[in-house]
Amino acid sequence: MFGFYTSPMIFDVFPMVTSDCPAVAGLHKTRFPHPWDSGAFHGLLVQKGVVGFVARPATGIKAIGGFVLARGAADEAEILTLAVDSRMARHGLGWRLMRAAMQKLAQEGMHALFLEVDAGNPAAIGLYRKLGFETVGERKAYYKDAVGGRSTALVMKADLR
Repeated sequence: MFGFYTSPMIFDVFPMVTSDCPAVAGLHKTRFPHPWDSGAFHGLLVQKGVVGFVARPATGIKAIGGFVLARGAADEAEILTLAVDSRMARHGLGWRLMRAAMQKLAQEGMHALFLEVDAGNPAAIGLYRKLGFETVGERKAYYKDAVGGRSTALVMKADLR
């Protein structure tokens, strides 16, 4: 029989602006058990040293397929949060967002980038390892899920030089 062909959605990555905060918060709510609201994103984005990127479909649709938010201080930076719409997962969008943040932070003089990731999230850990991150520590019972369970956070670091 005949099958249907659907082309993959193409995304462009743009710097995050304050008008993106409601959409970013909406996506964050679908991916995290303790989501941040639009005001939290706005409050972070306007701080000195904070950079963010959003991925939008190249078709011009205003939807956000993913985002990353990072903060730098002195010569180190941290990923505050990263999310990709579950319908777009496993198509390289997280990698593209992270690369955009890493390049921007390196341009701003950052030498090291840190992040925390749930030890029970092998897809994210695999992404970070492909980007050059190495585990440098653990935080036991760091994350709390929606029903009160706890999981370990891995602290990972990448060299941006």
